[in-house]
Amino acid sequence: MRILTRGMLLTLLAVGVLALPVHAWDRGEVKTFASLPPGAAHPEGITVDRAGNVYVTTFDVARAGVTDEVGHLFVFRHNGQLRRQVAVQNSSPLLLDLAFHPRTGALLVIDFGGSQVLEVDPVTGESHVFTSLADQGQPGLNVLTFDRDGNVYISASFAGKIFKTGPTGGAAEVWVESALLRTTGVPGFGANGLAFNNAHTHLFVANTGNDTIVKIPVDASGNAGTPAVFVNSVNGADGLIIDEHDNLWVAANQADEIVVIHPTGRVIAKLGDFDGLDRHGAPSGLLFPASLVRSGEFLYVTNLAIDLRLFDMAGAETNGTIDSPWAADVRVHTIAKLKARIPHVHGLRAVQNGE
Repeated sequence: MRILTRGMLLTLLAVGVLALPVHAWDRGEVKTFASLPPGAAHPEGITVDRAGNVYVTTFDVARAGVTDEVGHLFVFRHNGQLRRQVAVQNSSPLLLDLAFHPRTGALLVIDFGGSQVLEVDPVTGESHVFTSLADQGQPGLNVLTFDRDGNVYISASFAGKIFKTGPTGGAAEVWVESALLRTTGVPGFGANGLAFNNAHTHLFVANTGNDTIVKIPVDASGNAGTPAVFVNSVNGADGLIIDEHDNLWVAANQADEIVVIHPTGRVIAKLGDFDGLDRHGAPSGLLFPASLVRSGEFLYVTNLAIDLRLFDMAGAETNGTIDSPWAADVRVHTIAKLKARIPHVHGLRAVQNGE
């Protein structure tokens, strides 16, 4: 009979441990849905219409401050084919979030550079001011959302505020202000993505520089309660949407992934990743994902792919991030597409059942 030495036993034990199955996040498959035409850069805001057309705005830092430059809106068919490019009149080149008003159908676009929200004709590009906050200096208007009555809520990243205006616009008031909505981090945007839960009893706000999601109670009259941190450590929390189960889908722009968070605050999925640049200089996967929208069974995500060394934010010099050198090499800017599914996670069924 062969006798195993101590060294042989340790070797077998190590092999056995290495052979155990390793469970990692099933990140799904990220495909390129569409590319911006040559000369267009930094897709940021994204929404869809009832026909499945995808609308994208650009945050074109290189054109900021150039005389007579305006922002652009790109409309893609559901197959990714460019339908039209629209110059948004009376805007700056720094356009961010956009959405169709759920009651009036008006297309609202945030003009970050002009500190205003514009109502835009999506065919001609004609626009008029829906609400202006130019008298606030540069509050950093970023994302908008709606309550059940059609009121519009707008995050102000530099001011640490959420503004509110009525369904037809006009003067906006401060709905809530909090230190939790400001940041000294990088990227230097505080309050960013916005979404109500399905019951409209809470508004969730992504704080990009703090890597947090903030939860704000809402009473029956629509007044804001005291904000509190819901979760930490979402690396570059940016765009945010909520599904029919109250799961939060968050674009983590510094982790190049979509993080899905259960209503209990538990992460239940991490989707997508950055896989380098292809031979045309286009991102493979996600690179600085900024905004996301769901249409049918798919998520559409804008790859902002911005080199933070290009510009100062909130008046302070900004250091680059680890993705900045990659973003600087991007020559073709893209919108990504992936299945809006939560892959199987061990123990998730018990969480969903409240066990």
